Amino acid sequence: MDNFSFYIPTQFEFGRGAELKAGEMIRSLGGTKVLVHYGSGSAVKSGLIGRVLAALDTANLTHVELGGALPNPRDDLVYEGIRLGRSFSADFILAVGGGSAIDSGKAIAAGIPYEGDFWDFFSGKAVPESAVKLGAVLTMAASGSESSNSCVITQQSTLTKRGLNVELNRPQFALMNPELTYTLPPYQTACGATDIMSHVLERYFTNTHDVDVTDRLCEALLLTVIRAAKQALKSPMDYDARAQLMWAGTLAHNNTCGVGRVGDWASHQIEQVLSGVYDVAHGAGLAVVLPAWMRYTLPHDPNRFALLASRVWGCSLDINHPERTALEGIERFEDFLRSIGMPSTLKDLGAKEEDITMLARRTRRGPDGMTGNFVKLDTPEIEAILKIANR
Repeated sequence: MDNFSFYIPTQFEFGRGAELKAGEMIRSLGGTKVLVHYGSGSAVKSGLIGRVLAALDTANLTHVELGGALPNPRDDLVYEGIRLGRSFSADFILAVGGGSAIDSGKAIAAGIPYEGDFWDFFSGKAVPESAVKLGAVLTMAASGSESSNSCVITQQSTLTKRGLNVELNRPQFALMNPELTYTLPPYQTACGATDIMSHVLERYFTNTHDVDVTDRLCEALLLTVIRAAKQALKSPMDYDARAQLMWAGTLAHNNTCGVGRVGDWASHQIEQVLSGVYDVAHGAGLAVVLPAWMRYTLPHDPNRFALLASRVWGCSLDINHPERTALEGIERFEDFLRSIGMPSTLKDLGAKEEDITMLARRTRRGPDGMTGNFVKLDTPEIEAILKIANR
């Protein structure tokens, strides 16, 4: 296990009616002027925004609203939020929604006190030194943005999707009511479950030795999501299934199961290009990219893949030929994704075979010019993975 420093400033209020605590939570943190940021009209039609605003009024907090957050959140709305936040002198951002609204809220929070272009943070030109305080009311179990240090935004003019990982991104609190996820369409529920699993798997595939504690945490989360996703799709108003998914999403991406080890993250970098160019749901893109990445990198460490296959997918461990067990595990993962309605190929996403080289070249790299950590990938190798995904 590697040395690590781990701190989560987020306070979690979990359960029925959690959203009603928004006003008292913001007031306790010194907030007085709140920019409420949310996504589509469903949050308004359901009455959620009305309940949240009433809670702010009860706490004598002034507020303005900014709706319109979309999947794969765009920079134009972030710029609008920064302008609105500055003109209103907002001292708190309350993001109501899933990962898109929360990520957009994070970018707004970092952009308000910054004198330059907030995109500087996402292009690597600058690192945020301060941010307006942020809280979240979660409506979808998926990204884990409610307590993670990550934020992903798409620059519309170039269709470039980039992430920013800094501790200032972590919300001060997360209000988590599983009932708010009851009305999610099945496809969004499935995309969310896939996103949660991908966050775990990106950490699971590591070259760090002796990490059994976090291995077991990862495996437990995966088993939980597999069961809960099936149940939530079968019975959308099953509170316990929705609660399991919601808390699993948080644990999957606030790095509880990633400390002391180096994760991979190549699949996320590859998928971010896909969702930036084709505007596909992040979970759907990962459902296509991650199994292809697994097939390509299996020879690097068949035993780690076999361990996952045995402990999570129930495959019999072939000690003499671990690659056979590993491949069976990948196939069971693919079967599960299909069973919950996820796409299997680039064609399913509307991606074009002739775009593969462009997609590979646009994939974000580290300082060494490579993508990933479990296996370092160059452009031809990323192309190879995308070709597997195009089968």
